[in-house]
Amino acid sequence: MSTDSLSVTLSALADPTRRAILAQLTQGEATVTELAEPFEMSLPAISKHLKVLERAQLITRSRDAQWRPCQFNPEPLKDLANWLERYRQLWEQSFDRLDDYLQELQANEKKQNRKK
Repeated sequence: MSTDSLSVTLSALADPTRRAILAQLTQGEATVTELAEPFEMSLPAISKHLKVLERAQLITRSRDAQWRPCQFNPEPLKDLANWLERYRQLWEQSFDRLDDYLQELQANEKKQNRKK
């Protein structure tokens, strides 16, 4: 299994529960119990998800007595955004070519209608 940061980030984001946890954390730090509230799963199951997110560096955990609040860390998403940007540009170029082709078809259709 690859251990590059992009692969780890994508793997962590592949699970909808982990994406939902990250969405919660964008609102501010939360404890494991608070993060578990919207889900029908045990605290140990939520903790496993948090470990995956922590390994991907998408969250950080601090200590406050017996509590371990979690915070969202957006830094790994920058690498993902940079990687996706290259593909966005390819899609835009492809759409631009399609748009040019459609405009050409419409122009040809107008010419044919005028000749009739």
